[in-house]
Amino acid sequence: MDKQYKILVLNLGSTSNEIALCENEKILLHAEEDIPGDKLKAAKTTDEITAQRMEFVDQFIKDNNIDLNAIDAIAARGTGKGGHYRHGAYLISEEVGQDVLAKKKAGHAGLYSSSRIAFMLSKEYGKPAYFYDVVPTDEVANIARISGIPGHTREVHSHTLNCRATARAVAESLGKDPYDVTFIVCHIGGGCGTMCYKDGIIIDGYSAEEGSFTPIRPGRIPQDYLMKVYGDETLDAAAKKNAISKNVGIQGHLGTGNCIEVEKRIAAGDKKALLVYQAMAYQLSKDIGAMATVVGGKVDAIILTGGVAHSEMFTGFIKERVGFIAPVIVKPGSMEVEALARGITRVLNGEEEVNDYALVSQPIDPFEGLE
Repeated sequence: MDKQYKILVLNLGSTSNEIALCENEKILLHAEEDIPGDKLKAAKTTDEITAQRMEFVDQFIKDNNIDLNAIDAIAARGTGKGGHYRHGAYLISEEVGQDVLAKKKAGHAGLYSSSRIAFMLSKEYGKPAYFYDVVPTDEVANIARISGIPGHTREVHSHTLNCRATARAVAESLGKDPYDVTFIVCHIGGGCGTMCYKDGIIIDGYSAEEGSFTPIRPGRIPQDYLMKVYGDETLDAAAKKNAISKNVGIQGHLGTGNCIEVEKRIAAGDKKALLVYQAMAYQLSKDIGAMATVVGGKVDAIILTGGVAHSEMFTGFIKERVGFIAPVIVKPGSMEVEALARGITRVLNGEEEVNDYALVSQPIDPFEGLE
């Protein structure tokens, strides 16, 4: 029988907190919260952000009488220095901790605080802490990095953790080896990402910035619109940023980014709501089709995941357009906590090696070594 490991999982988001105590991949104790907007705004410095998120972690430990001396490891949805990471685990070492502590700006508050809190708890209790499938995982081939602008290289960062975990779960349910299968995984939520997963690695993809618009994001922005906004001398920097990030996506068209509300409007006969909802599915379908070309159309399955994948209406729109490529499997929601716990369990069992943090690379030149 495999050894049972107790793992504390930190999944702190930009506007929410989630924490769990797991035994291997099984969740024993769990808590999550949405952070009120005024509380988010009150924490401005990196120390204040960490202290605010630490209150939630401390309360969970206290409420459940958890002895951190008795756990085996800590798993965090975080990251260290900037650069290109491999999939899998990284130990949150002293070097990682110092890189995190040295950051003057938190960037993504959840990822930053997850990193810092995991490092602090690791030092205090002498337990190993790890990242797993970090957001900046980037293993695409050089051909996928080349843009039409010399000197500007594409970077492929997206929902790596949930998409790889979902792909693995689907492969196992089909009786296939997760390292010998090809899927297109489409994560549909507030942000969307469409990835080509082949033999355990995401080899290309569209992030929320390159792909379809989403409930609250604009997706790929037409070049002429960007030139118009940034060429407008009457707008200051904040106004220009707001023009491409506020009231966009479904939210911008309909005044709400809540897909349940959108479907209620559609049921009541709102034709504009229906058209906008179908347009998002249309664009995601095109993204899926594009990812199919990456592997010459040889796709074992298309997987729809994320919160919006709970909608039979929305997933139905996509199935109608992409079902000819491969079977469409709907696996709604997110399994980030389980994915973190499962990944670190494999590390503790010796099934997966830990990546070398020193090898996290800086910007990659796709032409390096060519004559």
